[in-house]
Parts: sequence; structure tokens; C-alpha cells
Amino acid sequence: MSIRAAYLSMHRQSELNAFKHGITANQFVLLMLLAEEDGISQRDLVERAFSDPNTVRAMLVLMEKQGLVERDQHPNDGRKRNVTLTPKGREIYQKVSDENETMRESLKALFSPEETQKLLVFLDTISKAMTESVKRDKLKKARQKNIEEQNQDLK
Repeated sequence: MSIRAAYLSMHRQSELNAFKHGITANQFVLLMLLAEEDGISQRDLVERAFSDPNTVRAMLVLMEKQGLVERDQHPNDGRKRNVTLTPKGREIYQKVSDENETMRESLKALFSPEETQKLLVFLDTISKAMTESVKRDKLKKARQKNIEEQNQDLK
């Protein structure tokens, strides 16, 4: 099995766990981030999810309609919105998280403790490399946008 196939299989199972509770795996990521630190700004949520502001906003609008999150104006900055989990959102998060934990435990059982530790080190290395790649891409896009704006000003 290739890495791609393994990833797709795990993603598919996570998506099924979330779908049983009326959300997507991507929405679960937002619930998880809010469960870790509730009441953060929508902008912080975008950064922590490594996602696009428009995508996160669209997901939050749907999740708000489902009663999973609430979005309120930031007390000090009217342009910002803080996002909090509702009791229903926390309940859905916990259910999907428990089901995902069962899947993780099944996967861990396939390896010895030493192999699991090595796997965690490898996954951490991959995660850090991907984070750096996302940061480089964002910086590159920001520089390109700046150049385009400067060129537009010269016209």
C-alpha cells in the first residue's frame, strides 16, 4: 500500500465518523481546534487550520446554522469575530473524537511500542515540514501580491 492509499483510507474513515454526526472531517478539525482553545478569533482559527479565510468562513456559517458554533464580535475590535463552541458542538466533537480514538487505537495495535514511537517521530517531522511549506507558500503569495500591487501603482 502506498502512502497516498494509506492516507486516503484514514481520511475516508475519519470522514465517515464525522458524517455519521452530520459534519465533515474539515468541520471536525474546526471543532477540535475550538475544543483545544474556545473563543478564539476567526483569523486565528484560519491560521491554526492551515486553511483559506473564505473556506473557514463558509464552514463556520454552516456550523452556526447547525447550532455547533457561535460567532460574536470581538470585544475590542469590531472587525473581528470570536468563535465559540456551543454545547451541541462540544457534544458532536466528543462523539467523533471518541470514534476516531477507537480507530487510532486499532492502528497503534498494529505496531510495537518502539515502532509507534518511531512513527510518531516521523509524523512529527512530516507535520513540521508541511507547516514550513505552507508558511513559505503564504509568504511567496504575499510577496507576489505586493509586487503586483506595486506594478499596478506604476501604471
